[in-house]
Amino acid sequence: MRQIEIQRSGTPSRLSLVEQETPTPQSGELLIQCRAAGINFADILIRKGVHPDSPEPPFVPGYEVSGVVVSTGAHVDPEWLGQEVIALTPHGGYADYLCVKENLVYKKPSELSFEAAAGIPVVYLTAWQCTKVMGSLNSDETILIHNAGGGFGLAALDLATDIGATVIGTASASKHQFLAERGIEHLIDYNQTNWAKEVMALTHGKGVELIIDPIGGIHWKTSYECLRNTGRLALFGISIALSAGKGRTLSLLKTAMQMPFYHPIALMNSNKGVFGVSMQNLWEEAEKSQRWMQQIMAKISSGQYRPHVDKVFSLEEAEQAHDYIEARQNTGKVVLSISH
Repeated sequence: MRQIEIQRSGTPSRLSLVEQETPTPQSGELLIQCRAAGINFADILIRKGVHPDSPEPPFVPGYEVSGVVVSTGAHVDPEWLGQEVIALTPHGGYADYLCVKENLVYKKPSELSFEAAAGIPVVYLTAWQCTKVMGSLNSDETILIHNAGGGFGLAALDLATDIGATVIGTASASKHQFLAERGIEHLIDYNQTNWAKEVMALTHGKGVELIIDPIGGIHWKTSYECLRNTGRLALFGISIALSAGKGRTLSLLKTAMQMPFYHPIALMNSNKGVFGVSMQNLWEEAEKSQRWMQQIMAKISSGQYRPHVDKVFSLEEAEQAHDYIEARQNTGKVVLSISH
């Protein structure tokens, strides 16, 4: 079988197409013939070696796939055989075949293409955790979504719109028309304006109740300052690390030094909350992701959530796909299509 390996950290050219033996499912596992694999911003950081979840090379990236179950290990329900599925996996998704634990596999709705389905789990589960589980967003509140044009941003927008909250989004100007059509009331071009001042002006100096910030560094400090009383700040990802090239260690150290410290007394006095989200650390909480995915799939089937795939690349084009995301050209998800 074919798979994409990262044999050394660095540029997209480090993604190598190699041949490997097809794996055999172990007890509790399903063997999936992959038809598509979602690409996430974390994959870019992992390839560069600046993500805390980065394994030692060589390894196969990819947290989410869709495909068909072709074999099962012991202690697995045989009814999975032949089923079209979506799956989460701690790496390994950029491949023809993949073994996945049964509790990380979900049935794919028939109305979804394999490409659309592969782009759902990571962004929608993360958005669910940020907005509903830990963010407790309500219909009478305002949410600020940074990088609103990315795959996660659109998923968070779907959830916030369905809740009925007021949405403010930051994104480059080229993405504003699309985002306005998707329902964002207030859009801020972070390249051309002081987004924090814009947020405070839009909220008449009060700030917002929930901010989702995947950027990191000193940006988290500014986001915290834009919270209203009872506001919550959701931290995940550190996209600012993408700029780390030559002198990467020094750049990452500078980013870490700029991160704010949230003192408990200050949090109490300001009636604010800060929490972190990482899908990579929820593998042992599969029963929660199962419940969340059931609700997400129901919303997708009813048309309330609208997954959007911006562009599809072939498995052989993984390098170009990473280039495309790293240049921030995508509006929505980027997916690898895996032909057989």
